[in-house]
Amino acid sequence: MISKKLAIDVLNIATKTGADFAEIYLEEENSVDISVDNGKVEACNDSLTYGAGIRLLKDLQSVYGYTNDITAKGLKKLANDLSASFTGERVIEVKTIKKVKPGKKNQSKIPYDSYPRKKIVEMLKQASEVMKNYDESIVRTTVSFAYNIKKVSIFNTDEKQFSDTRPKGRAGLVAIASKDGKIETFYSAPGAQKGMEFFLEEIDLNKIAKDTAASAVTMLSAVDCPSGKMPVVIGNGFGGVIFHEACGHSLEATSVAKGLSVFSGKKGEKIASSIVSAVDDGTIDGAWGSGNIDDEGNKTQRNLLIKKGILNSYLVDNFNGRRMNEKGNGATRRQSYKFEPTSRMSNTFILPGKSTPEEIIASTKYGLYAKSMGGGSVSPATGEFNFAVVEGYLIQDGKISHPVKGATLIGSGKDILLNIDMVGNDLKRAQGMCGSSSGMIPTDVGQPTIRVSEITVGGTGEVNND
Repeated sequence: MISKKLAIDVLNIATKTGADFAEIYLEEENSVDISVDNGKVEACNDSLTYGAGIRLLKDLQSVYGYTNDITAKGLKKLANDLSASFTGERVIEVKTIKKVKPGKKNQSKIPYDSYPRKKIVEMLKQASEVMKNYDESIVRTTVSFAYNIKKVSIFNTDEKQFSDTRPKGRAGLVAIASKDGKIETFYSAPGAQKGMEFFLEEIDLNKIAKDTAASAVTMLSAVDCPSGKMPVVIGNGFGGVIFHEACGHSLEATSVAKGLSVFSGKKGEKIASSIVSAVDDGTIDGAWGSGNIDDEGNKTQRNLLIKKGILNSYLVDNFNGRRMNEKGNGATRRQSYKFEPTSRMSNTFILPGKSTPEEIIASTKYGLYAKSMGGGSVSPATGEFNFAVVEGYLIQDGKISHPVKGATLIGSGKDILLNIDMVGNDLKRAQGMCGSSSGMIPTDVGQPTIRVSEITVGGTGEVNND
């Protein structure tokens, strides 16, 4: 995107007043978004964005700025403006730049921009038709498809250049069911850092459409969920959003380094049940949150966060690593050039155990089966969370009973980890978008089916666990 000579000039301008590190992050992104509402095409939008961000570090201080003007004049002006944040003598000078080759994972076999749009629209219309025809109570369907191809280049005062191409695609399916004045909505959104081959060869979009409609219809017959403390079995796949939100964010150096996490200073201590191990793995080929490199140029890693209940590691970016006296471990991410990078999750999940899902249900006399989780909120400083269950069922006498609605799980990450008493062997990952200080980024959440011995469940139904 820019020459090595220009990068050297910009970096040396940025460090003239004493910054001990500087980097230039350049980005070009082509995006397409197509949506079909009730079988009719509602939108087909293309966009191209590009820009650059420059970051300067000095000890434990950072300054960041960005621009859409990636000419020599624009980049030099931004570097000069940022350098005014410090007053001192030059301590580093860049004389050369060496290109570092990234890995070759996460690439398209069938590139999005070579696949006919007409065929994509046909695929979406067919999925819409599957949902509409599932049951007469389905009153509306929406199917969307979005892909983007992001090209990234990073130059820094370690005299290194990194480049990466990141293709991503995701479908979104919404089914709305209505009957006797009740309305239920269900949503599915498979995606990957691959090309069209993921949607054509690796998943069955029509089956996902059918399952989405089925869940919406099932919840029409749900009764109000009872409240109180009870065992909760949390389904695999997107059930892992609880670990992601209530525990994962508290393991990011963004909060850990400043002592703002409930898990700060607890490495080597027991924070979970001994049957719980969890990883953040940015190296999984084609996974939604993967990458060859992170947004500082570090190679992505498989970081073992929890090992048999013991806190093993944090997710560390280079800057916060200064406070922690640790090196970055491939966990630095950002939404775009408009955001300063920091430590973030990639593909984060609890590792599989030995129990089958059937065994977990059968050993639960009474409780809640949270098959599918929705949104929620969490405080990294305390780990306290509040999550909605979008598809839930009562468990009675070791069997899944009738569906329930309005269930909310309330608790804290540190408690839920210690109270996990069964872990299934059915690990599954699901795709989501995670928001934090460096913007919205794609992440995989995941887990096998797990049982938590006790969680506070919010609901308005009557309790009957005799």
